[in-house]
Formats: sequence, structure tokens, C-alpha cells
Amino acid sequence: MKVLRAGAGSALLALGATALAPVGAQTPPTPAPLIPLEAFATLPFIEAPQLSPDGTRLAARIAVHGKQRLAIIPLADKSKTASIDPGKQDLNGWQWVNDQWLVVSVGKSQSVEGDDFYVTRAISVSADGKKLIPLGVDPLGQHADDILWTAHDGSPHMLIAMQRSIYEGSDFWPEVRDFDVSTGRSKLVVHSTDTVMNWYADGAGVVRYGVGYADQSRSYRALYRDQPTASFRVIERAKGAGNSLDNNPALFLPEPGKALAIHDDAEGFSTIYPLDLKTMTRGAPLYAVPGYDLDSLLTSDDGTQMIGARYTDTYQHTHWTDPVLAAIQADFDKALGNRRGQIVSWSRDRSRLLVKVASASIPGSYYLYEPKEGVLHLLVQINNQLAGKQLAPVKTITYKARDGLEIHAILTLPAGRMAKDLPLILMPHGGPIARDDESWDWWAQFLANRGYAVLQPNYRGSSGYGTKFTDLGKGQWGLAMQDDLTDAVAWATHEGLADAKRVCIVGGSYGGYAALRAAQRDKGVYRCAVSFAGVSDMPGMIRYDGAFLNGGRSKDYFRERSPDLTAVSPANFAADFSIPVLLMHGDDDRTVPVKQSRLMVSRLKAAGKTYRYVEQPGGDHHLSSEADRVQFLKELEAFLKQYNPA
Repeated sequence: MKVLRAGAGSALLALGATALAPVGAQTPPTPAPLIPLEAFATLPFIEAPQLSPDGTRLAARIAVHGKQRLAIIPLADKSKTASIDPGKQDLNGWQWVNDQWLVVSVGKSQSVEGDDFYVTRAISVSADGKKLIPLGVDPLGQHADDILWTAHDGSPHMLIAMQRSIYEGSDFWPEVRDFDVSTGRSKLVVHSTDTVMNWYADGAGVVRYGVGYADQSRSYRALYRDQPTASFRVIERAKGAGNSLDNNPALFLPEPGKALAIHDDAEGFSTIYPLDLKTMTRGAPLYAVPGYDLDSLLTSDDGTQMIGARYTDTYQHTHWTDPVLAAIQADFDKALGNRRGQIVSWSRDRSRLLVKVASASIPGSYYLYEPKEGVLHLLVQINNQLAGKQLAPVKTITYKARDGLEIHAILTLPAGRMAKDLPLILMPHGGPIARDDESWDWWAQFLANRGYAVLQPNYRGSSGYGTKFTDLGKGQWGLAMQDDLTDAVAWATHEGLADAKRVCIVGGSYGGYAALRAAQRDKGVYRCAVSFAGVSDMPGMIRYDGAFLNGGRSKDYFRERSPDLTAVSPANFAADFSIPVLLMHGDDDRTVPVKQSRLMVSRLKAAGKTYRYVEQPGGDHHLSSEADRVQFLKELEAFLKQYNPA
């Protein structure tokens, strides 16, 4: 492969490297200019692009006037781009079937007999965007878009699992159908089976595996068959709260009865193993990353071989086992410096690759790469409003919690300011079984542009650092997990980075809960708190999640979070709030219902506390609307300017 260079139309030269000065070191004396908040709030212009098998088209979600649309872009003539407006439906995913057709997953909230459901459907779309064909057989249930397999011979066939009824009964459990996506016609290939919600197919399009779960008994069973015409048999069982199946296959290999599975090693880190489905035994480990979990296993186009794996240490990496892709990745790593090139899609013959180039300080761009030429050609920038702007440097730090536990955190420093006695935003992530890393974060970059240092701890209970670290969060919501946040502030002030008198906590979802808990519990640590879509009443969340499918399992999860959920619910202690609070919540949030914030507000009002509440009509849990994102940043900026000015 040739040395990478900026080809015609390439913007590589505009993606200047951003170096992070060591803690306490001199930085340029002139603070970075303020960037309009709308530039940070703008929706990504393009998301999750996929090349067609022949490499001539690109399918992606794009932002048009603040709204999301599906775009099918002919690379030879972008003026012929097809843009499809989903209306009030969400665009949840898309996948090419062949060069002429792709299938799109859409979803929306829908009232059925007085109950509110999030309903998903699959629609086939012609490559020119002129034909849209709903895929399904009347009647359909809540979910009808679970894609199991796509043909690899160019034929328009796809296996989709779908429910036929919203309410429990024989049709509630998904059946699997083989669709001709060019006509919408289908045939049944696997009947629905009691308690089995998830089916899995091999690379040849044979449904081989299913997972059943009975909520009342908290019991799992794994169903498997060796041959397409064989009956399914139970090969593994698990029972009891907190238990699960040990050997779910991640990839079925061509050899009958052989698979790959991702399972914890002896130290609790996820590892790829060979799996014998006849004996349900694992072989010697094939791949692992010391100290970190794996994010995913990558498979060949025909779905029969492992070609790589992704993992995140300080940022996400791809370990390619495919030698050709490994060599290309190595050249990207060498040529791009602190910018990161990730291969995200490729044509069937690999003559064209789609590459994302980004970093924690660069929103990123997508490039087309042809190995024979060895040049990255710019296709599109993800956020052109921030192109060429001076954005904040980011690094990973470690600190010790009060009990000696080592915790990683992401530190973002305002560009052009001395890294000394800065106003600090402590920003815990949501989840909480999730993590932050050195990737683009529009909240953190906006706050840094306004002059704040931002610290994002991966507190105990976060994912990515092994099961043992995640399990340290059990029983510790609002307790040791909260102490980890306080200890992060102590580290930042001890290092001289932050002014201990100018600290605010900002978070969403679980991070919003942590902000409310801090306002109620940690007097003297923070000057203010901001909660977006935060939980205030843990027993209320049990009632909410417990009303859905497998609600018993959800109840078990919440009951494991704390020995006394009432005692760690901020809504029960409004009188203890010692700092001003900003609460924001979308009224169409299906993850944390808006009544969680409404309850907190009513209690704060009754207690005579200082707060501001903003409810976003139609807003969801993820700030999917550009207007909602703009409103969030405006409210955040005004609140911080009043209570913790930079």
C-alpha cells in the first residue's frame, strides 16, 4: 500500500493535530475563541454509513434542517442522492441486501388498546429510493425487524424474526421468515416457540440457535440444531436471579457444531473462545486484551469467519485477524498520528473501503479509500461547523478512590488556558453499565469551549474493565459509586487543576441521578447540579420497568443496585438539597419516564429549594432532535453562568 497522502478534495490537511499539555504545563496564553453553541448542538450530518456490496452507493442517516433522513448516495453522481423522510418514525438501522436493495428498521411510539408501545418494522428500499416495501405478514406484533441473515449471492433474500401479536400468546414469540425484499413476499422457516424471543442464524442462512427466557421462574434455555431440517433441542439451561447462559455463540463456523463465543476468562475479562456446541465446552482462548473487555467480534462478509475484534482501552481500536485489513489499518495508524482511522465498511471485492477519521478533539470525517491507489478521498465531514476550530485537548487520567480502587477518567481541558485552578464540571456517564473514552463528546467540548475543565470518571460499576470492576457497582448506587465522583473532584483540586470552590456536577440518565444525589448528599463539594433525564425515585423505576416484558428480571436488577433503594432516592430527601439544580427531561422519554423529574421538581418546590425545570415536548432520552440539543446547551450555559461562572 502506498503512503497515505491528501488526495484531490481531501481535508486531511485541515485536520490539524491537537496536543495535550501535561497537567500544570504552560498552554498558549490566549483562550480559544467562543464557538456558537449551535455548532456543538448540530446533529451529525452523517451517521453509520454503509457501502453497497458493489461499492457504488452509500446508505446513511443524514441531518437535513435539524431532522434525520435516510440518504442513498450514488458516489459517481451525488446529485442523484435519494433522501427519504421517515416522518414521525425513528431510523433505527439499515443494511444492504444486494446492490439493488437495502432494508431499513424504523420505530415509533404507538397506542394499542390504551397501552403505549414502541413498535418497530422493517421496510425494503430500492437503491434509487423510489420503491418502499413494508416487510411483514398481518397481523404484526410489537417488534418485526430482527434481521438474522442476509444472502451473500446477490439474491434479494433476508431472514427476519418478527412477532405476530403484541400481547402474550403463541403468536407473541417471534417466528422467522425468509423474505424476498424485492417483492415483500415471504415464507415461514421457523415457527414461534414458547419463551424464545431471540433467534440466530449461521452464514448459510440456517436458523441454528434460540434463547428462551421464562421470567416467572427466572430460567433460561438454549435451543440448537445441527441441520436445517432437524428439530431444536435444549443444550444448556440456567435458572435463578442473576444467572444466565454461559455459552451463547457469537459466530457459527462452517464446521458443523463449531462456533466462537465471547466469555469471561479467569480474571473476568471478555475473551474469544472456540465453542463445541455438541459438548458445550470451550477450547483455549483465541483473543483477549489484558485489562480490558472486548467490544465486539467482526465477521467476514459471508458470516462464516472471524476477521477481527474491537476493544476500547483509552479509545476504541480494531484488531484485525484478516491480514489484508490488518496491513491497511497499520498504515492508517502510522500515517494519521493522533487522528484515528477506523475501517467501517467495504465493498464485496474490497476495492473500496469507507474510513472514519476522528479523535476526541475532532468530530471527524468519512473518507473513501481504494487500496490500489493508496489515497484517502474526503467524502463528508460529520460537523462542518466545527471544521478548523480550536477544540479542547483530551486525555485519560487515573486516580485512587478512598478505598484504594484505581479509576480511569477522561479529562478535557479548555484550549488556550493555564491548566490551573480552573472551574470544573464533573460529568458522570449514564448507564451506569457503560463507560467514557477518548472519543468525540459534544457536551464536554462545549463546556471546555466555555472555559471549564471537564472530568468524566469511569466509576466502579462501569463496563469495559472486566466483570469484577462492573460488579463492584452492585449495592453501591448512590454510595461508593457516588464516593468515586467526590474522589475525582478531590484528585482534580489536589493536582491544582481545579478550583475547589468552583465545581458543578452535570449528567444525563444515571449521570443525572448522580447529579441529584450529589446535590442532596455531598454538601460543600459542588456549587450546582444539572440533571438531564435523571432518576430521582428508584422504587418508581422498579414499577416502571417491571411493567414491561421480563419485568421480574428488571426488578432483580434494580434491587441489586442498593440495599435500600428508598434511602438512595433523591426525591425522598428534597429538604437536604444544598445547591441550585437544573432539571431537563423529554416528555416522550421511554427509558426514564418524565414523571421521575416531575416528582423531583414537586418535592423541591414543596421544600422551597432553588431549581429550574425545563420539559421538552416530544423529547426523548437521547436528545435526538437538534432543537432539543440547542435548548439543552442554552439552558446549561445560562445556568452555569449564574451559579458557576467560568
